[in-house]
Amino acid sequence: MNINISVLGTFFMVWVPLATTLSIYLCARKTDTPIIGSILGFLTSFIPPLSLIYLAVLVLKSDINKSS
Repeated sequence: MNINISVLGTFFMVWVPLATTLSIYLCARKTDTPIIGSILGFLTSFIPPLSLIYLAVLVLKSDINKSS
């Protein structure tokens, strides 16, 4: 099965911003260091299976309490 390079490029042009945005949102709610988590989410978004695992871990993590 041949995958056209333009289809692969279009997939990454959609997937990378989507996964990065989701990781920014989830890291802001669920970690104490959202910037580091967001950078890690951006880097893992270039490998979609790794990115899905990272997002699943963030979804399953409990929210932090910022009551101060």
